[in-house]
Amino acid sequence: MAYGHKTPHRDRIRAHVVLHAARGRSNAHIARETGLHLDTVRTWRGRFVEEGLPGLADRKRSGRPPSFTALQTAQVKALACQLPAETGAPLSRWSCPELAREAVARHIAPALSASTVRRWLHEDAIKPWQHRSWIFITDPGFRARAARVLDLYARIWQGQPLGADEYVISADEKTSVQARCRCHPTLAPGQARAMRVNHTYGRGGALAYLAAYDVHRARVSGRAEPRTGIDPFMNLVTQVMSQEPYASAKRVFWIVDNGSSHRGQKAADRLTSAFPNAVMVHTPVHASWLNQVEIYFSVVQRKVVSPNDFTDLAQVRDRLRSFEDRYNATAQPFQWKFTTSDLDDLLARLDRHPTR
Repeated sequence: MAYGHKTPHRDRIRAHVVLHAARGRSNAHIARETGLHLDTVRTWRGRFVEEGLPGLADRKRSGRPPSFTALQTAQVKALACQLPAETGAPLSRWSCPELAREAVARHIAPALSASTVRRWLHEDAIKPWQHRSWIFITDPGFRARAARVLDLYARIWQGQPLGADEYVISADEKTSVQARCRCHPTLAPGQARAMRVNHTYGRGGALAYLAAYDVHRARVSGRAEPRTGIDPFMNLVTQVMSQEPYASAKRVFWIVDNGSSHRGQKAADRLTSAFPNAVMVHTPVHASWLNQVEIYFSVVQRKVVSPNDFTDLAQVRDRLRSFEDRYNATAQPFQWKFTTSDLDDLLARLDRHPTR
């Protein structure tokens, strides 16, 4: 303890007191050597004699009496767990200063600071200033449609495993990929400095990025189009289905959402008419999160589009095309863990949720 590199200073001084005493030195001599008061030296020698090494630690102190009772803390937390509209406050969300003012106005405490409220809420991870949006399931066939998609991810179709010459494609469009030409060059990051992107920009137009993601092979085929629609989507389908191994495959399942370019039975018939070995499978309404290509689009947004500094649309197209090659060279299939059992659990929880 006396010579340890990580020993706290106070513990090191106390250890030196004990070592000096072990060498037979007097309390006055030890006080001069360590710079402590004589009574302090006598205290630590006595504690070591009585308790050994544990006696050199600080004893527990009661500390200052609490300024607030447990009831006051619970009342503030309960107030934070109520919607402001339910309490009559003209607010959409609580903040710590607002909660402190409301608690004082309700005579929960005579005075209360925002930092104290923040500390109380932190104990239970209550964050009333944050919010998350959600949506109830309105599709009556949600379970059946979602189960079909999840079964395809597990390489099952109508209870039968898929063959080696059957493939699953997840497809969708990423709309309005803009070319924003910054009025000043982007500065590269440096020491203690993040990359700097000028806020002012000129608009260079926008395009739609259509992508088809092979779920089990982790291969992406994409194309940039001026806009979305039936023809651009069929162009993507033609681009994929005219290549191997899809051209000679037994079946190719196309998982799509309910966008206008591939919605309903007409879109499925259109796909099958053009390519007899293609099968269109729709996700449920408001369930694009079941479409794995959305994960790929999130990667594109982070690594290619943001922070969006392109001179023109041609540069956007080249960047997207080059990224596809880079992604296909190293990509692995997404570790999709949401199964039909998880789906049943989710639906059961939603059934228990109260509705208006």
